[in-house]
Amino acid sequence: MAGATGTAEPRPATCSDGETEPPKGRNLSGAELCEALNRSDLGALLGTPAETAKTASGSDSSFGKIATPSAQVEFETYTVTLAATYDGRPVAGSAASLGAEARQRPMLGRPAVLYSDRTISIRFRLDGSDSESGPGVPARALTVARDAKDSGGSLDVTLWRADGMVPDDAALLRVAEKVLPTVRGWAPPNDRPGR
Repeated sequence: MAGATGTAEPRPATCSDGETEPPKGRNLSGAELCEALNRSDLGALLGTPAETAKTASGSDSSFGKIATPSAQVEFETYTVTLAATYDGRPVAGSAASLGAEARQRPMLGRPAVLYSDRTISIRFRLDGSDSESGPGVPARALTVARDAKDSGGSLDVTLWRADGMVPDDAALLRVAEKVLPTVRGWAPPNDRPGR
């Protein structure tokens, strides 16, 4: 309940299950990722402290045989996702495949790549005919190695704005720095990977 000044901390939306499948082995689940991402201070980390999360959900999806669990939290201004990829590929050296503007940079002692992406826009027709899809709004994404040795797989944080403007990298990096260490299995690096 708000006090006399009306400055009670905003409460985030409750994580809801999307299309889920039981997680395999020790893989993270969409519910776990949603719990990590759906923080009470997420709005402040995004630079919009007056906003509260409208929706929060997790999904245990896959791409072929590769598990790709993810979570999404939506605010009035920003939408942010957190995903885990179990493709066995190292992050170091992946910038070349992520576009001309992608740049390699360390994050919390692990290899990471900061790059531009774009959401997908899907339009459903009221008459029941086929839906249409196309490019959506610009997004900024950060892919971080799952472990300090970069032995394969990644955690990915992606951010986009409802107004279609390019998201603020500082906001993306603040979210990653606070959220990633709370994900199950994250451990501080004992040593930094070789260059």
